[in-house]
Amino acid sequence: MRLVVVFDTNILISALLSTGSKPDLCINLARNGEIESVTCDEILSEFQQKLVQKFHYPVSDVQDVIDEIVSFSRIVVIPNTLQVVEADPKDDMIVECGVVGKASHIVTGDKRHLLPMKRYQNVDIVTATDFLTIFSVNPIIANNL
Repeated sequence: MRLVVVFDTNILISALLSTGSKPDLCINLARNGEIESVTCDEILSEFQQKLVQKFHYPVSDVQDVIDEIVSFSRIVVIPNTLQVVEADPKDDMIVECGVVGKASHIVTGDKRHLLPMKRYQNVDIVTATDFLTIFSVNPIIANNL
């Protein structure tokens, strides 16, 4: 069994905007089938909204990017009931996606809310750099989990 990963919106944006970056390398692991990406409509919606509003991407281009993510990700439905990130309740969807999707990891750049949690239930919360280290140290083990 492969590692199962939820990518936070900031990782998705960083990967899109910076080819060859550590977030991009993480996404490529999912794109290439070396790990399993799991996401939900709420994460994809936030990603779409930020690309259009903050980065002024044309909606048609954003849809192409969303379609690509969906092509290599398993989509889960979250009940939106988890309340564990008191300082930023919008981040609850990331954690909930990890729990519902039975993820091994959440990859995020959120130093204020998610990374300090380190772990929630059975889901490790790590940076892109940490995830790449985990994967590169144990690629065979990761693919056999």
